[in-house]
Amino acid sequence: MAPSRAFTRLAALQRARPAACRSSAVPRAYHSYDHPPPPGSFNTAEQAILSAAYRHVPEHGFTQHTLSLGAREAGYLDISTNLLPEGPFSLIRYHLVTQREALAPRSETVFGGGSEKNPGHPPLQVSDKVERLAWERLQGNKDVNHRWQEALAVMAQPTHVPASLRELALLADEIIYLAGDASVDPSWYAKRGALSTVYASSELFMTNDRSPGFGETRQFLRRRLDESARVGSAIGNVAQWVGFTASAGVNVLRSTGVRI
Repeated sequence: MAPSRAFTRLAALQRARPAACRSSAVPRAYHSYDHPPPPGSFNTAEQAILSAAYRHVPEHGFTQHTLSLGAREAGYLDISTNLLPEGPFSLIRYHLVTQREALAPRSETVFGGGSEKNPGHPPLQVSDKVERLAWERLQGNKDVNHRWQEALAVMAQPTHVPASLRELALLADEIIYLAGDASVDPSWYAKRGALSTVYASSELFMTNDRSPGFGETRQFLRRRLDESARVGSAIGNVAQWVGFTASAGVNVLRSTGVRI
């Protein structure tokens, strides 16, 4: 679930190199601490159709019919959905992107305003912030949770797997970045790979969670994060750690009935 070797190597180099040596022509998929964010993921027409269609997902799912409803509401003809060649996956990606991008403006609230606004309370550890942000992102699925297994089936299609994994990697990077972990050592890969696995398994767990407020999902998330931290501290070799997270990812897929 971690980004490709070339992709992550580029990201690590982008972080490590001085700002004056970086070229603005090089595309950046991961966070940089001294560059502005990349442009929006959707153009004006796509944004209009997808935002209108998204309101119908709880009732009609991530489907072509939902896209058609959105096109009509946005003032476009039904055929305008051809502007979205990925079909229903465009709507899934819209959900993934908008929910990920919503984390940054909500992070201060998620962290409780910080210790400076809560005198007497110790500052949150990075691990606590990661847990809170991951839970906040999972809550972004609550209105479409009953449709999410359908979405996962679309995401598992071979043509959509690369983009789906990329979004998962971007989410892990966003959470770790917002949590304040600025490390650029070899653990950069391990932390994001581990969090990607934990988040994906928690998201799957949530689709079958009927507890009030998805409380069982949060407990599951905490257990997996604690387990990941314990295993990570016990494994000193990066290759061993990547092997562990890959094995965990395979087990997650098997638990959903995916043939491997």
